[in-house]
Order: sequence, then structure tokens, then C-alpha cells
Amino acid sequence: MSRKDVLAVVEIMANEKGVDKEIIFDAIETALATATRRSHDDEIDARVEINRISGDYKTYRRWEVIEDDVYIEDNVGWYIRHMDAVDEKPGSEVGEFIEEEIESIDFGRIGAQTAKQVIIQKVREAERKKVVEVYEKRIGEILTGQVKRVDRGDVILDLGDNVDALIPRNQLVGRENFRMGDRVRAYLQEVSFRPRGPLLTMSRACNEMLIELFKIEVPEISDDLIDVMSAARDVGFRAKIAVRANDPRLDPIGACVGMRGGRVQAVTNELNGERIDIIMWDANDAQFVINAMAPAEVTNIMVDEDSHTMDIAVEDEQLSQAIGKNGQNVRLASELTGWELNVMTQSDMSEKHELESRDQINIFVNALDIDDEFAEVLVGEGFTTLEEVAYVPAAEMLEIDGFDEDLVTELKQRAKDALLTQAIAEEEKAALAEPAEDLLNLEGMNPEMAKTLAQSGVITQEDLAELGTDELLELVELDEAAAAELILKARAPWFE
Repeated sequence: MSRKDVLAVVEIMANEKGVDKEIIFDAIETALATATRRSHDDEIDARVEINRISGDYKTYRRWEVIEDDVYIEDNVGWYIRHMDAVDEKPGSEVGEFIEEEIESIDFGRIGAQTAKQVIIQKVREAERKKVVEVYEKRIGEILTGQVKRVDRGDVILDLGDNVDALIPRNQLVGRENFRMGDRVRAYLQEVSFRPRGPLLTMSRACNEMLIELFKIEVPEISDDLIDVMSAARDVGFRAKIAVRANDPRLDPIGACVGMRGGRVQAVTNELNGERIDIIMWDANDAQFVINAMAPAEVTNIMVDEDSHTMDIAVEDEQLSQAIGKNGQNVRLASELTGWELNVMTQSDMSEKHELESRDQINIFVNALDIDDEFAEVLVGEGFTTLEEVAYVPAAEMLEIDGFDEDLVTELKQRAKDALLTQAIAEEEKAALAEPAEDLLNLEGMNPEMAKTLAQSGVITQEDLAELGTDELLELVELDEAAAAELILKARAPWFE
């Protein structure tokens, strides 16, 4: 292979495959080095360097510098010990290479075949990396492809230019049945590089697919006049999508529905008939939940910020509609809003909250040594715990009718005394706590550690399994790896 041949091959391959010339040069260098090693029965290591301008190439035999005491069994001629290397090249370090120019091989038929194989392999790798680079930028888009085949329910799409994509069976809309040649749209979720080629994973079942379809059908969303705030899907059956307008003159729900329902119907048709509720987003969480429960009408709502739950009351005849078939409506509303929702009738809510109020009244009566009427006043003013009575600013309590400074001071002191008494009782109870047998018998556990954990409320193996590594490290002295391993052993029954 003459220097002109080298340059010609590089030019032709780069143009045909659309890859960088440097990749072709690297491939030829690798092929020449491989052929050189084979011509010496692999007893030497070689490196070839091609001049990118002239096409001339030089071949170097090279030795890797290794430690003096390392034993080499194979490819002995590829290495040189450090003490010998410094004689050849002063200042050599372990891991470096010492090189010596040798005669370049005369490329014959066998060498050309080797070069061809290496070049093809390198070009394929470059093409695959190019596909990954191109499609990584398109993650989050809806792409259209033609069904190439269906393999055990998974759909393989041809996106063109010899690029295939996979829609796993569990990412299809229910009951979809595609045939070869069908054109399909899906959301590009992930692009990964695999030895056998890039893997493009797509989905038709994710929430993002629904959102992107609305962006396509509703120009106001693409123009940022309307924002899609969240979405929830029961794939193939029903979905909810929350929207808001950035322009107060714009009706976001009407824009998404379209003239005679044309826009939302286009999305429904694409998703195999999935029914879509368009919900008005609201900055007020309670109002947002009320909107999300549509078509059911909420008559009352109670918010618990601490547990991030809401109790929702509806009329008796609307209870089944509010819950939905198999809990579908309330489940989608919960996913859409991010709140845990408890749906009940108005009478059930009244009864539940009456019981809760009675429990709170009893706590105040017993802990603060006050009568029922006084406790009812506190509960009516929104006090639910002793902590609130003890630590809410006195100014807020003074706003309650009939409360003066002496009364507020006395109440707050009684609440603090009650909390202190409870804390002492809990500490005494914890000090007497004994670890359960399953915790004591856990591999890696010792009696002292088990006792310490029990005193902190971690009594059973299940209690330990529910801890995070950081939480365990706060309770006992272990290194992070040992703590993680102990928690994994405690969780072993979960995976059996």
C-alpha cells in the first residue's frame, strides 16, 4: 500500500461513510499495527504512525515499562522491566512506552484484508457514535417511525438512515396492535451506546407523550402562552392534564379543547381512544385538588399539611363518580396534584372530624387540666397539639376572646410541663426497650448494638430495614459500607 493509496482510501471512506478522516487514519494505523504483530507471531507490540499530509507511515516496536518484580507469562516481548528501561531511556517511568523504529511491512493481500476488517469495524463504531450524538439531542421529542417488526410484543421502529428504535411492550397504549409498515409516533426517552449498536428507547405510555402531543396540537403551548403544569395517565383509558394561561385574556382549557373539540380529539385518537380531562391549574393546592376531582363536585375539603393529605367530601350520590372505576378518578387526581386524597361522603367527613376533635379535646383536658368548654375553644381556634399551645407566639393567643396575658402564660407553661413529662416517660420507656429476637439474630448484629437500636425505637429487623444508611449511622458507630450492608441483610426478606 503506497502513500497515495493510503490517502485515497481515507478520502473515499470518509466521503462514503460520512465520518471524520481522523477515524479512518486511526483505523488504518490499527490495521497496520495488527498486521505487523501477526507477521512476528504476536511476539512484539507495534505502533504505526501515518503522516496525515504525505501518507507516509512509520512502524515502531514498543515495550511497556513494568515493575521489576511483576511476573509476565504471555506476550513477554511486549514488556520491559523498569531497571532495564532506564538503561535504554533514562527517566522512564512505569506505565510509559519505549519505542524503536522498525521496518514497515509490505502490505500484501492478507494485510489488506486485515486493514479492511479494522476499517469497517472502526467506521461502524463511528457511525453508531454519530447516531447516539444526533439522537441524544432529540431526547424529549416525539419521533415518527415505520414498524420494522414486532418481537414478543416489543415494537421495533425504523427511523430512517438505518436507525432503529425500540418501544417496549409495557410502553405501548393498551390493546395496540401494530403491523409491519405502520407509521407510529412515540416519545424518545433514552439513547444508549451498546456494542451491537445504539439503543433508542421510546414510549407511548409515559406522561411526557401526552404533554408533547398537546404541544403539537395546541400552538399556544408551543408559544408559551399556555403552560402544561402536570399530567397523569391510566394508559389507554383515561388521563388528566393541568394547564394554566400566562395571558389572563386566554382560556387555557378552551384552547386545548379546540374548535368543536378538534385538538383534544386529535390527541385522543393518537392514544388509541384514551379519554382526557383538561384541568385548570391553581396556585392554591386545595382549589387545584377541587378542579382535579372533576367531574365530581367537592362540597368540603380538609387539608393536613404535615402528612400532605386532603380529606375530600362529596354528596352521597356522587361518591362513586368521585372515586371512579377501580379508583381511577381519585388516583389520577392524586397523581396530578401530588397530594394523597381521601374521598368520603359529607356525613362521613363530619363524623371523622368530630371524633378527631373529641380526641384533641380530651388531650387538652387531661394534659392542661382544663374543662371541656375551655378545650373546645382551643380546638375551635385551630389548636391541634400541645406543641402549638406551648410555642405559638403569645400575641396570637391573646387575640382569642376572653384570653389575657396571665391566662396565656399559664396555658403555655402547662403545655410545656406536659410535653416535658411525656418526653421523660418516652425516654424511660426507650431505656427499658429490649430488641426483638430477629434483630438480635441478624448476621452482623451484636447485643450492644441491638440494645442501642432498641433504645432509639428500632426494635425489630423490619424497623432496621426501613432505615436509610444515614439514619443508621446517627444511631450507632459504623462505617458507611458496614451500615449499608447491615440494612441490606435486614431487607433480605423483602426480596424472598
